Amino acid sequence: MKGARKRNLIYADPLPITFSPIENRFAVTVLGIFGISPFRVLNPRCEGTFDPATRSVWITNRRDSVILWKCGFFGKGNLSRSEPSWLARQSRIGTATGRLTSEEVTAKRRAERKQFKLDRARAIAAAAAEAEAAFAEGRIIPAEETRPSIPSAATWKPSEFTRNIAVPSSERCQEAGDLGAELSDDMEHLQLTLAEAFFLAWALDCLTIYHPKRPEPMTLDEIWTAFQTAHLPLHLGSSLSQTHVLRPDNPFLINYVFLHHYRSLGWVVKSGVKFCVDYLLYKRGPVFHHAEFAMVLIPVYEDPDDAESSPFTISNVEPFTWQWLSTINRVNSQVQKTLVLCYVTIPALSRLSVAELSSPSCFERYVIREIIIRRFVPARMRD
Repeated sequence: MKGARKRNLIYADPLPITFSPIENRFAVTVLGIFGISPFRVLNPRCEGTFDPATRSVWITNRRDSVILWKCGFFGKGNLSRSEPSWLARQSRIGTATGRLTSEEVTAKRRAERKQFKLDRARAIAAAAAEAEAAFAEGRIIPAEETRPSIPSAATWKPSEFTRNIAVPSSERCQEAGDLGAELSDDMEHLQLTLAEAFFLAWALDCLTIYHPKRPEPMTLDEIWTAFQTAHLPLHLGSSLSQTHVLRPDNPFLINYVFLHHYRSLGWVVKSGVKFCVDYLLYKRGPVFHHAEFAMVLIPVYEDPDDAESSPFTISNVEPFTWQWLSTINRVNSQVQKTLVLCYVTIPALSRLSVAELSSPSCFERYVIREIIIRRFVPARMRD
């Protein structure tokens, strides 16, 4: 309960924009007469740099990274699995706390796996040599005698050296302490997807994005064009005009429509590539509980002719097979996630004007529909 209460305090704000009550009672009374909320908006004003090569926005400031992660779980640490905690993990490497970092755990597991393969290979080679000797002597070795000599993944135990490979010695503790003193700068940055960055910059107005080659911040029109241009194939980036770049089937627009829809409904949207899907939906965030829904984003063209003229390679546009659907459904049912097929209808290019495609006003033309897929298990669903 104590840990849960601490998480509730640390990750209490669902978005970077927070509201603070006005302490002046007279001002509260006057605002209440005119029907104005007695709260003032607190905007963190974070900053990031657009990186076209990785199609992301980098948050290098430690303060901004902490705010965007703790208030909505935006982005991902480029040196971490999720939360940007590289510096904290590096400071624990080599310390005698008894708690291993993820890097040390990985090194230990790899050493144990390598040792298991070597021990098993030696046991198989010894059993084969003994079988050849018994065959030459005309003896018969019972299977019960050879089976225990070959270790399996369930019966094999790591040696003392392998078990302690990630436990630091006194010399390694001293070296890690010296290294920690040198690592005063955080080498990790928070990496936002283009959809997350545009949501923070346009919908919440709490993120300022800078161009990588210019010191001044990018305008909303520049961000709108740059994020869509980043999804163009490299051989077409310089040959297409702005009219051809701004299309309703741009992958940036499709992914942003999905993220904005569910973020506005209170869900935390994270990548689902680990479970063979496009996105995962969390009720509160990854530090509280596992994701409940696994989302597959399926774009659907309102006008099929737009698909033939599209310069983009969009996934899940082609009809899927039942084998593909059964595979994804089985993977997510094993981890207790509900598979949802999210169909995003792309408006026809013929009924969109250039002015609509040049601004976020085109988002109201998209339509989202969801279909839940459940795996039928006869033994569990009789009741």
